[in-house]
Amino acid sequence: MKGLVSAAWLKDNLASSRVVIVDCRFLLNDPDAGEQAYREGHIPGAYYLDLERDLSAPKQPDVRGGRHPLPDVDLIATVFSRIGIISGDHVVAYDDQGGAMAARLWWLLRWTGHDGEISILDRGFAGWKEAGYPVSSEIPSPSATADPYVPRIQDGMVVTQAEVRQRLHRPGSVLVDSREAPRYRGESEPIDPVAGHIPGAVNRFWKDGLTEQGRYKSAEQQRERFADLSPDDEIIVYCGSGVTACPNVLALEAAGFRNVKLYAGSWSDWISYEGNPIKTGDEEN
Repeated sequence: MKGLVSAAWLKDNLASSRVVIVDCRFLLNDPDAGEQAYREGHIPGAYYLDLERDLSAPKQPDVRGGRHPLPDVDLIATVFSRIGIISGDHVVAYDDQGGAMAARLWWLLRWTGHDGEISILDRGFAGWKEAGYPVSSEIPSPSATADPYVPRIQDGMVVTQAEVRQRLHRPGSVLVDSREAPRYRGESEPIDPVAGHIPGAVNRFWKDGLTEQGRYKSAEQQRERFADLSPDDEIIVYCGSGVTACPNVLALEAAGFRNVKLYAGSWSDWISYEGNPIKTGDEEN
């Protein structure tokens, strides 16, 4: 599937000066676990980027922007410069959460206009270790390149709360909720203070894009997941905070959808606005 590389490919390209490897491991219920795991062992040469410190802005007191707001453009440019990403580099991101955190970096690089290839390591760190490939605890130094990362924001990739509200039930626009079905239906909500989903949204749990072995399904299998959607429609993807929606963005684009956008604030942003409608149960009920 487009947007992925295998462990074997990465092993063969470890020494390339044009490949930048990024470890994105992170646990929502234990924010320090990802970096600790990285320090204990990672793919040689990989840098570590933290979901909350590096790939998100601080959560606002009023929760506007959601639990993982998009990072400030200048700050994310500084982060990418620190690990040496320059024009034309092939960035390979990985995690051990099925690609969810790595997909956040994949999306941010595309949103900031990176002109090199951007890939997710299929099966992540677990697949790397299972293949018997080397693991290191050596932390690479910050990049010494003189070339800063220059962002070129792609505004058309993201929508705001107000834009989502304008599109509710509008023909030609479809909302895709990437959370587990019980959260979508409002039967349980372990994270956010309000349960349910945005009215009209269809539910496509992001992990259904993976096989039982944790590998991304093929482009044809992804097309089957979204067979009831039209490639001509505007597809707006969301989740709880804009992170696990990113694997569905990847899957939709691999399946041939041409107009896929991220509601970056997602459910945690939607419910912060008084008066926004909320639906529970399935849409057909």
